Amino acid sequence: MKSVQLGNTDLQIKPIFFGGNVFGWTLNEEESFKILDAFLDRGFNAIDTSNNYSHWVPGNVGTESEKIIGNWLKSRGKRDQIVLATKVGGRNIVQDKPNTTKAHILKEIDDSLTRLQTDYIDLYQTHYDDVNTPVEETLSAYNQLIKEGKVRFIGASNFSSERLIESLEKSNLYNLPQYKTLQPEYNLYDRQHFEEFLQPVAEKYNLAVIPYYSLASGFLSGKYKGEEDLQKSLRGDGIKKYLNERGYRILDALNTVSNQHNISYSAVALAWLLEQKTIVAPIASATKEQHIDAFVEAVNVQLSHDDIKLLTEASDY
Repeated sequence: MKSVQLGNTDLQIKPIFFGGNVFGWTLNEEESFKILDAFLDRGFNAIDTSNNYSHWVPGNVGTESEKIIGNWLKSRGKRDQIVLATKVGGRNIVQDKPNTTKAHILKEIDDSLTRLQTDYIDLYQTHYDDVNTPVEETLSAYNQLIKEGKVRFIGASNFSSERLIESLEKSNLYNLPQYKTLQPEYNLYDRQHFEEFLQPVAEKYNLAVIPYYSLASGFLSGKYKGEEDLQKSLRGDGIKKYLNERGYRILDALNTVSNQHNISYSAVALAWLLEQKTIVAPIASATKEQHIDAFVEAVNVQLSHDDIKLLTEASDY
């Protein structure tokens, strides 16, 4: 399996990030260890999480994912084989709005490092933009963390194009660290916002894009063909919006390409993403080993021009 460079960094990754939002939610610690072992055994090496996963689960406080990953890293002794990404600034059970102040970031990094049982983060990302905090304040916090060796590179996630551009320009103006990656919502169904507003910025500033919800919360796996299927998953309520004419058109196209290459719907959807400009590594979660097989298929398959055209036209907006 080929490695790719994560944008303008020296981080070499296999081109799928494991999405750590399932740890402490749909997977307990024992199950999480097994799926991470399988992910690593298949040759992958990049894990994405956040300091607030999975706060939405009743009884959780929002530190569960990092703790599970930290316990796994300690038990396996393979920190040097992993590209570890986490995030700061998002909502949690005690904070109902984004917070990217310097004081908050400087506190949260130490808490994340403790939970992850490591002394550095490869990619530290602003989870949500806090529009009330000047971008240069946030970047100055990262500047300190990079100088201290706690963070190697920084990325942005949920930003408007305007604030993202401002952040990138202020980095140059004040000689502060610059975001190297962008983590937006992007998949075969959810295309318009990224393609119209954020992709041009990523192209201009050479940002490596690592999209989340790459499988549209599982809809693009083909698991949900109608409303009667919504009870199959804890994410069922979030799938209903995809069950419309356009969604079914996308599933038909996935079915066609899946049959042509004898691979899963998920693999086709991820492979389509990997063919899109600026995309370096989609983020996808797995709760069963066979789900990781789809990651392998996606990386290894070569979609034809006609395949890509069919999928792109079926998902046109």
